[in-house]
Amino acid sequence: MASGSRTVIFAALIGNALISITKFVAASITGSSAMLSEGIHSLVDTGNQVLLLYGLKRAAKPPDADFPFGYGKEIYFWSFIVAILIFALGGGISIYEGIQHVLHPKAISNPVVNYVVLGLAMIFEGAAWYFAFREFNRVKGSWSYLEAVQRAKDPTLFVVLFEDSAAMLGLMVAFMGVLLTQVTGILLFDGIASVIIGLILIGTAVWLAYETKGLLIGESANRSIIRGIRNTLRGQSNVNHINEILTMHMGPDFILANISVDFAKAISAQDIEADIAAIDRSIKQKYPQIKRVFIEAEKRSNKYPHHS
Repeated sequence: MASGSRTVIFAALIGNALISITKFVAASITGSSAMLSEGIHSLVDTGNQVLLLYGLKRAAKPPDADFPFGYGKEIYFWSFIVAILIFALGGGISIYEGIQHVLHPKAISNPVVNYVVLGLAMIFEGAAWYFAFREFNRVKGSWSYLEAVQRAKDPTLFVVLFEDSAAMLGLMVAFMGVLLTQVTGILLFDGIASVIIGLILIGTAVWLAYETKGLLIGESANRSIIRGIRNTLRGQSNVNHINEILTMHMGPDFILANISVDFAKAISAQDIEADIAAIDRSIKQKYPQIKRVFIEAEKRSNKYPHHS
């Protein structure tokens, strides 16, 4: 998944870098507020892709004494930072520019330049969006798109997809703003389009922040994996009762599992040790993303009344 993520991010990085340059040139020539907002949007997206690539590089670092479970959560941290940047820089500056142009409207010169740039931007952005959507569609499996976003443990895929989707929507709004300004002669449309672009970015950022927050603070493995662990434990003849199964994602492909079970009273410590080794091996074979398994042999008590 990491390789697919990098491909998607690189495609978005190249596309956004080219788009931001053309948008800023067009904004300087025409004086369009919507085009300037789109240039800021693409520049922020370019920076975001750099941060995501940095996050992937940091997440790949091996465990050490200070971080014994590795650096996998770095990608969650940088994805959250990306959401903040979209909110603060992309959304905030776009709304500010739009309000300034609503209060002090300026005529758009050479609107044809805007149309050409927006058309090129749609082609570049559409290609980046296609790469992101294709990879997201590949990894989502049988889940719906909403479920896949909610359950995904690699935020880089849906972060880029959200960014590109917001960018495509922003381009449509910018196009309508420039067109309505040219057709009606009402200069407010250009500034209003800039404000709408800012609101789109803020809405995208809030959703991204919400989805990455759980991963950042310690989200459990998907329920299907937890069910699979439980079924594996039930298949062990010496396990009387499953007290607790606690899981946490330390990275997109690193799950930590802490299990508490009540073993049969008649077996020896040596048998318990052998069973624990067998359970550990079986779980890791079935779910390679589970890298560390801790199994506690505890008697059933009132502490665990609802598990079986």
